[in-house]
Amino acid sequence: MDDLAINTLVTRLSRPHPSGGVVIERAAILAAGADYPAVIEWITAHAGVPEAIAISTRGGGLHGSRIRDGASPTREPLRFVLPAGALN
Repeated sequence: MDDLAINTLVTRLSRPHPSGGVVIERAAILAAGADYPAVIEWITAHAGVPEAIAISTRGGGLHGSRIRDGASPTREPLRFVLPAGALN
């Protein structure tokens, strides 16, 4: 995908973010059938960052620490945040 096509795609799929920029969902990029690695590369090249993943506060009961063993699973971010003016 070229730069203009990715810009158009991100503009179409993104929505306003409280920071003043825009946010785009990982699922929306995948559902659009776009070249996911190219879009993520474009987002990071335009100062986009993955949104922080909220840590679950569930205790898991009496033996919860044995089940989780303190390690949190790593996964892809669900959203990417672009600063204001990144899509102009």
